[in-house]
Amino acid sequence: MLVGVPKEIKDHEDRVGLVPSSVRELVAAGHKVMVETNAGRGIAVDDAAYAAAGAVIVDSADEVFAKADMVVKVKEPQAVERKKLREGQILFTYLHLAPDPEQTRDLLASGATCVAYETVTAANGMLPLLAPMSEVAGRMAPQVGAAALENANGGMGILLGGVPGVLPAKVVILGAGVAGTNATLVAQGMGADVTVVDRSLDALRRIVASFGSRVKTAHSNAETIAQLVTDADLVISTVLVPGAAAPKLISRKLISEMKKGSAFVDVAIDQGGASETSKATTHSNPTYIIDGVVHYCVANMPGGVARTSTFALNNATLPFTLALANKGWKAALKDDIHLANGLNVHAGKLTYKAVADALGLAYTSTASVLG
Repeated sequence: MLVGVPKEIKDHEDRVGLVPSSVRELVAAGHKVMVETNAGRGIAVDDAAYAAAGAVIVDSADEVFAKADMVVKVKEPQAVERKKLREGQILFTYLHLAPDPEQTRDLLASGATCVAYETVTAANGMLPLLAPMSEVAGRMAPQVGAAALENANGGMGILLGGVPGVLPAKVVILGAGVAGTNATLVAQGMGADVTVVDRSLDALRRIVASFGSRVKTAHSNAETIAQLVTDADLVISTVLVPGAAAPKLISRKLISEMKKGSAFVDVAIDQGGASETSKATTHSNPTYIIDGVVHYCVANMPGGVARTSTFALNNATLPFTLALANKGWKAALKDDIHLANGLNVHAGKLTYKAVADALGLAYTSTASVLG
């Protein structure tokens, strides 16, 4: 199979679909790999490293999309890229379709087979291709939240960890999954007063087992969220429903009742966000202020630390990339129900129910597609 890797074009997106070691594995398995020139520049990997691993370096994304049997990316294809997809081509990347009807329509029109990293599952119920980026985004969240609290960025001018004689910031983390746990790790490590909220008692028990008395926990309900959010200096939302739009846990009214100069970091913004005031931003212009609350809603947070993120992502995606290349999409999906759960679009059909429900579109089961 000919596998193509274009350079990412989303704002400040410097990650890349394959690293040289992944290219080497694909070539050793008998496949050909083409990489757009300078695709790895943002992770300090030059064309020579890709060529040494066996890739062919090409001058443009046009050539990658025109020739590749499978395109491996990181972020959802932008409008100009979607026009280059073709019938029968495999696209393997993050998609996040539930809050994005325009992308969904374009992918359906392309006729391509689109497998989304974020809905591939594992036997333990986890999302193995989302987890590494959730780890990165979770660890970044207290950092960017701390910056948002600075006066220069519109914040109240509070140091997350405080100093002797001055109380630390109150940080509320919504969600005790992978991102929430990693946000907790960093926030409490920075000395903040941290409370984690989740509706799963098992998840909260895991937080207590990991952090003990350094972190407080609370069961999630509307009243508790309202009380904690309005008292917080920094709120970090990590709540996610796999493949579906993120639940709106925070209303516009609740935002208006938060402290002036407090901050809100929405890690799940790529699935639509957890607040009625959430709207996707970029690394070029990451924050905005509503009702005195600084919102950080960058839709590709891990792109801010592209080298770490790319290698972490490749560690997780490579076995699935090899399976798709070795067997072809249909056989690979038939052999692995967890990879099959990643199929979102095939030949003009929407095959992920949560996306179909969110967008009010017709749904076709993966089982019927696979026959």
